Amino acid sequence: MTAARKPQDPAKFARYRERMKARGLKEVRMWVQDPDAPGFRERLAADIARINASPAEREFLKVLEAAAAEIPGWTWDEDLPA
Repeated sequence: MTAARKPQDPAKFARYRERMKARGLKEVRMWVQDPDAPGFRERLAADIARINASPAEREFLKVLEAAAAEIPGWTWDEDLPA
């Protein structure tokens, strides 16, 4: 059994938002893919296969790795899939 939730005061949230805005922040809401949705894993696998098969992706990874190699202390984790 869940405990009854106490109703929230809308003015409290308005004050909070105003404080955050005063700090120079902006509220952002996003909708993202639901990994539990039917077909999500199949679409993800198809997208990954398409990316992995792309010559442009391989070229981009070479450029990215070259740029990252110039960062002091950066090393490639050999345990990650190539």
